[in-house]
Amino acid sequence: MTILKHVLENVESQFEMFQILDENGKIVNKDDMPDISDEDLKELMRRMVYTRVLDQRSIALNRQGRLGFYAPTAGQEASQIASHFALEQDDFILPGYRDVPQLIWHGLPLYQAFLFSKGHFHGNQMPKGVPAFSPQIIIGAQYVQTAGVALGMKLRGKKTVAVTYTGDGGTSQGDFYEGINTAGSYKAPAIFFIQNNHFAISVPVELQTNAKTLAQKAVAAGIEGYQVDGMDPLAVYAVTKHARERAINGEGPTLIETLTYRYGPHTMAGDDPTRYRTEDLDSEWEKKDPIVRLRKFLESKKLWDEETENEVIETAKAEIKEAIKQADKYPKQKVTDLISNMYETLPVNLQEQYEIYKEKESK
Repeated sequence: MTILKHVLENVESQFEMFQILDENGKIVNKDDMPDISDEDLKELMRRMVYTRVLDQRSIALNRQGRLGFYAPTAGQEASQIASHFALEQDDFILPGYRDVPQLIWHGLPLYQAFLFSKGHFHGNQMPKGVPAFSPQIIIGAQYVQTAGVALGMKLRGKKTVAVTYTGDGGTSQGDFYEGINTAGSYKAPAIFFIQNNHFAISVPVELQTNAKTLAQKAVAAGIEGYQVDGMDPLAVYAVTKHARERAINGEGPTLIETLTYRYGPHTMAGDDPTRYRTEDLDSEWEKKDPIVRLRKFLESKKLWDEETENEVIETAKAEIKEAIKQADKYPKQKVTDLISNMYETLPVNLQEQYEIYKEKESK
C-alpha cells in the first residue's frame, strides 16, 4: 500500500495547475508568457467581451421564447475563446453543446447559431470553409469522433489538428476513454479539452471520480496532459499553442483540463444552480472572472479602456439584434422537414408517418 500511495502522489504532482495571469491581472509566470502581439491581445479581449454580451442576450432571448435550447457560457470565456484563439482556420472543431461561441469565431454566422438553438436544421449546416461539426448533444460522443477526424488528418498528411471540448461530467463517459486511447495509440493530431466547471449538471466533480485531477487521466492513455487555470486567458492560450505544435509535429494528442466555472445554470431548461452551489462559492469564482483579469492586464499596458469596451458592447448588441431578426425570418421546422432531412430513402414506417404529417401540415 505504501508503494501504491507513492505512485499515486507522483502522478498527481505532475499535474499542478498552470497559470500565467493571476486574479489581479498580474504576470506570475514570466518564463511561460506566450509570444502574442498587443493587437492580438486586444482582439482576444474583444472576442471575450463580445461573447459575454452574446451570452447575456441569449439568456434574455431564451426567456422571451425566441430561442430554444441554450447552455450559458459566462465564466468560461478564457477556456473557450482563448483556446480557440490559439488555433488556425483549417483546424477542425468538434464542440459540445456549450461551445457555440467557438463555432461563431470559427466562421459560423451568428444567425445560424441562433437557428441551432431554435432547433432548425439550417443551424446545423456548416458553411463552406468552416471545418467543424455542429454541437454534440450526446455527452462525450465528440471525443470518439475527434479521434477519427484526427486520424484522417494524419493519414492525409495534413498539418492541422482536431479539437474537441467536453465538461467534467463528460470524463465519466466511456466515449471519453475510448477517444483519448484511440488517438494516443495512433499519435493522432488531436487536442482534447475538459472544461472542468466543477459540477457537470449538478454533481460535484469529487463525487464523479477519486482522481485528484482530471488531467491525470491522460496517463492511462499514454498521452500528455495539463491542468490549466481556466480563468486565465494567457495560460489557456499558451498551453493550446503548445499542444497544437506537438500535434502537427507528430508527437500525438494532448488532454487539457481547464479549471473554470459557469456563472449561470447548466442550461436554461429549468436548472437551478442554487440547489447545489452556495453563494460563497459563486462569489469566490466571480473574483476570478477571466474578462476582469484580462482587462486589468491590458489596462496596465494601456491597451484597453472603458470607451473601447463600451464600443465592443454596443457593436455586439447591434449585431445580435440583426442576427436574431434574420433567424426569426426562417419558418418553423416541420415534422416532415425533420423526417426528409434524416433520410435519403425513407424506411417504410417513416413513409407512413411522413404522409400522416404531410396531411396535417397542409390543413
